[in-house]
Amino acid sequence: MSALIYSLISALVISAISLVGVFSLTFSEKLLNKVLIWLVSFSAGTLMGGAFFHLLPETLAGQDYYLLSSVYLLVGFCLFFILERILRWHHCHELGCGTHKFIGQMNLIGDGFHNIIDGLVIVSAFSVSPALGVPVTISLAFHEIPQEIGDFGVLLYSGFSKTRALLYNFFTALTALAGVLIGYFLLDQIDGVNQFLLAFAAGGFIYIAASDLIPELHKEENLLKSFFSFLVFLFGLIFMYLIKLWGVE
Repeated sequence: MSALIYSLISALVISAISLVGVFSLTFSEKLLNKVLIWLVSFSAGTLMGGAFFHLLPETLAGQDYYLLSSVYLLVGFCLFFILERILRWHHCHELGCGTHKFIGQMNLIGDGFHNIIDGLVIVSAFSVSPALGVPVTISLAFHEIPQEIGDFGVLLYSGFSKTRALLYNFFTALTALAGVLIGYFLLDQIDGVNQFLLAFAAGGFIYIAASDLIPELHKEENLLKSFFSFLVFLFGLIFMYLIKLWGVE
């Protein structure tokens, strides 16, 4: 079986993890509303942890031009800022300025870039050997589980129904297949594309977490709930750090 087929199958397996939110379909709306703040906190932590513990170290590994990586990161950060301004303007005209829906849309875009990178990693590993590709796929699966749980929570918080959140999260996860195809046909022909995508996604993740999700946590007026939401945020950070520390990447 060719490296491309192995990689596509592995990307589908990784994409299926996005359906973890299916378990929430059995929850009542009242219970779901109570846990949303914890999901948003967890997502903020995993996004920041994913950017600083996973994407940025991979971007800088074996690279002499650190300044260029910083430029790529800031390009991602700034483009997400512009994107948010456009989405806020649209929703203020179409749906009213109180909506959170733009946060979910931005998260889907950022996650799409992240999944493309996963596809690049998968096809790169299988191009070397299936013996390398399989453990890499398993490692990515461990990385994706907390990420997808958080992403699903953000979509729910943004006003998506449980079914729509589930489907949108899954369709976004399928961009890993695009990453496999890009890697298989173009990675060797376009110099530096992997470093750009890694840093760009890191910039997007940092922007979404710091500019959209963390401010939402500040809206909680109950001191005890606010403290526990911060602990959940720290748990998301620590979880992503431990995954990296244990070599699960």
